[in-house]
Amino acid sequence: MARDREKAGALAPAIDRFLKVSRSYWPGLFHCYSVEGLPRTNNDLEQFFGSCRHHERRATGRKGASPGLVLRGSVRLVAGGATRLRIRTGAELQPRDLAGWKQQRQQLEARRQVRRRGLHFRRDPKAYLENLEEQLGKLGLPS
Repeated sequence: MARDREKAGALAPAIDRFLKVSRSYWPGLFHCYSVEGLPRTNNDLEQFFGSCRHHERRATGRKGASPGLVLRGSVRLVAGGATRLRIRTGAELQPRDLAGWKQQRQQLEARRQVRRRGLHFRRDPKAYLENLEEQLGKLGLPS
């Protein structure tokens, strides 16, 4: 672009601006070419996530995201992408970092409990709130 700047005519200042900005981002601008298998464009990323969404819809029959994907999306998207790359053996599926795996499971369970409480509230708000008040009363009384 710098070489053919004169051919741009009135757009020459825009080319100068483009060159200045791209130079400031240059070290990480084309990171996708230094990492093998990393999608090159947003279209590739959109297709990756779109195919996950397509398979999820096909498996569940839902138009929107299933509750399982909402709860476990951070795990399921990675697993879905990894299985499309190549077949995994049982040994590869075994967690290497057991503490990290347990922490991830606890986070997923905590998210599930939050959604479960919300469902209980939506089904019967009065009973849910009465139960909370009862639990609060038990905490406040000395034993």
